[in-house]
Amino acid sequence: MTRSRSAGQGLSWALYDFANTIYSYAVVSYAMSLWAVDRLGPKDGQLWYGIATAISVGLNAAVSPVLGAMSDRVGRRMSFLLSFTSLCVISIAVVGLLPEGGDAGLALFGLGLFAVSNFAYQAALIYYDATLPLVARPSSRGRMSGIGVAVGYLGTIGIALLILIFDTGSSGLTFLLAAGLFAVFAVPIFRAVRDSAGTGAMFSVRDAARSWSQVATTLRHAREVPGLLRFLVGRFFYTDPANTAIVVMAVFATEAMGMTKGQANMVLLVLTVAAVAASFGYGHAVERFGPKRVLIFVLSSWCVGLGLVGVFLTLPTFLIGGAILGAGLGGMWTSDRVFMLRLSPPERVGEFFGLYGLAGKFSAVIGPLAYGIIISLLLGSMGRGAYQVAILSLFVLMLIGLAILRGVPEPPGITDEQEIGESLPPRSGI
Repeated sequence: MTRSRSAGQGLSWALYDFANTIYSYAVVSYAMSLWAVDRLGPKDGQLWYGIATAISVGLNAAVSPVLGAMSDRVGRRMSFLLSFTSLCVISIAVVGLLPEGGDAGLALFGLGLFAVSNFAYQAALIYYDATLPLVARPSSRGRMSGIGVAVGYLGTIGIALLILIFDTGSSGLTFLLAAGLFAVFAVPIFRAVRDSAGTGAMFSVRDAARSWSQVATTLRHAREVPGLLRFLVGRFFYTDPANTAIVVMAVFATEAMGMTKGQANMVLLVLTVAAVAASFGYGHAVERFGPKRVLIFVLSSWCVGLGLVGVFLTLPTFLIGGAILGAGLGGMWTSDRVFMLRLSPPERVGEFFGLYGLAGKFSAVIGPLAYGIIISLLLGSMGRGAYQVAILSLFVLMLIGLAILRGVPEPPGITDEQEIGESLPPRSGI
């Protein structure tokens, strides 16, 4: 499946998914929200956690097109990936070193460190997604994307088991585990994956400043690609519920369903197992049926899952709906980045993946923040009903995203032979 015909290179690439999903689960989905609630209370904790998430992702959304355009300008991805990965790991490790307890000021400082770490994590994803063409041949990108997502979920299972075994909960040890494992399993991609020769341009502050003008240029280029802007608008709506679910799942399980932290971690672990198997299956489905059909199926399943959880706030429906959402999450990331690659001209992959990141990250700003505001405003008067209102708001957004996506044309995928042919020098005409 890889360009180099090396299974080791493919595994090294997929291990970065394993590494960053450890961070995503242990910090974003599980420990950080509980850490904030423990120190600031259910209402203020969820609200300030939503604000910290919104600030970090919002800032990242603002610079995503510039980051993508800069990587295209210098012709490199890996150096940017290394820089942001390092910043993410170091910042969250410092959170793990903060003393237990403390006052509200210390809690807000910890949330500030999380905001820095989450910004770097989101920025690194721009470059990681854009490395898929460096590793996989066109005919195998769906399977490679699915393998990356599935291996990533194995990282979720591993860190969830460690949290259960050592009973670390939302303590500092969880953050140190996440930082250390992220660093260790991110190493292989930097050893096995190499950038192209590059353009010879060097990164500079002046170039970075000039790149702000690239946003308007990128939007103009995007208008020239049929369906691309419609896809990105749809992505904003359907990733909003997905990003929000990732952020709030642990607190939802403990506060809305009445579970202990250990029980919540166990349930999320079981649901992740379903996502692993689904990711492999969705990878094959993308290559057989195309990314658009698979993505529409996944979004439809999410509507069912959100409807079940929002209307029937019971343990059985939470487990059934959660299994549907977990399996669909793997399918969403597997199919939509392949869809984006099909829509993007090869010479503008980094540039358009900046917009791709922009759409997802703006949704990650609005979703958790709106969810936190709904809970903060309604929890006192409606109790658990506030969580139902919040979940049903995600259901509406998913329906809108699904409706928009249906109108996006799907370009045919290119074959390995076509890509080789396109890379050959033109004939002289003699």
